[in-house]
Amino acid sequence: MRRREFLEAGALTAIGSLVTRTLGAQTAETLGVHTASPQNLATPLRYFDREITPTRAFFVRSHFGPPRLDRGRRLLIDGSVRTPLDLDLAALTAMPQTTVTAVLQCAGNGRALHAPRVAGIQWAHGGMSQATWTGVPLRDLLARAGVRRGAAHVELRTADLSPKPTVPAFLRSIPLDRAMEETTMVAHSMNGAPLGLLHGAPFRLVVPGWSGNHWLKWLVGIHVQENEAQGFYMQTGYRMPRAPVEPGAAVPPEQTVPATTFPVKSVIASPAGGERRPAGPQQVVGVAFSGEAPIAKVEVSVDGGRTWAEASLEGERSLGRWVVFRHRFDAAAGPVRALARASDARGGVQPERAAWNPSGYFWNAWHAVEWVVG
Repeated sequence: MRRREFLEAGALTAIGSLVTRTLGAQTAETLGVHTASPQNLATPLRYFDREITPTRAFFVRSHFGPPRLDRGRRLLIDGSVRTPLDLDLAALTAMPQTTVTAVLQCAGNGRALHAPRVAGIQWAHGGMSQATWTGVPLRDLLARAGVRRGAAHVELRTADLSPKPTVPAFLRSIPLDRAMEETTMVAHSMNGAPLGLLHGAPFRLVVPGWSGNHWLKWLVGIHVQENEAQGFYMQTGYRMPRAPVEPGAAVPPEQTVPATTFPVKSVIASPAGGERRPAGPQQVVGVAFSGEAPIAKVEVSVDGGRTWAEASLEGERSLGRWVVFRHRFDAAAGPVRALARASDARGGVQPERAAWNPSGYFWNAWHAVEWVVG
């Protein structure tokens, strides 16, 4: 375990009693806690050995905390449309439904692993999970509303409020062409059950392959317009350098672009770092995904990257959906170190080192785990 991951684990344990009081024992026992209010809760590594993350173990990201739970909340689709729509949950569930399986990953997942250190919530690997999402494709809703010529963006409005007037609202938009992709949806269910409050009830956006800052929770409005949304979280926050920069470099806003598609990545779930296992057959298990294309292969090395063996893959391969990988080998007594790297169908290859950026986004270096055999 890296020193930062060790320190992070200690910090999460230290505030476990607080989250037990505020969120309940089951959540507290399952998720690591970065902050209890607002809720920023991490999925433990051990859950990255399966296709679907249980809802109780699904990570939570929140800027301000949830609004009150209101199953009667309505969703207004307006702006540059011919026929505005005002929908409740019953109206949405009465429409033709679709279900997709997709990774939700915070843009800052892995921030704690960047060097030099970057300010912000110090996610290691726990700012990601995968679920099945059920709802209505956004393009179907926009087709009913009738988008007017000249529209190019949809602004997303939510029920959560900033804690004081000086704090900017979490206001975001996505381009209309991304809104019209078949997998972009307004979801009302997760893993076969209605969305819970921490996951956006009653409505949230699902944008497979794009980072979680686009998957807005507690939706109340979708406003079709000509230009992208204005404000801190579009023009300043959630942006990446247009070109690679040296670690620690400052990047002017005009040299940045929005953080959207997450890169190819794999993470080892088992063995756990520092674990002791009997000599003989060993197995490395984890997940791999890409926002650019389906996963093509995952390779594992147990000799420091000199040679690589292709792992077996489980699960459907599609953009923004993770697969489970497994690699079996025999090991004699002593320390073992495994590395994992993934490749996607467009030729993207997980790099040995992640590209540093001032916000600590999209860490995707080879994941290394060390354990002891014998």
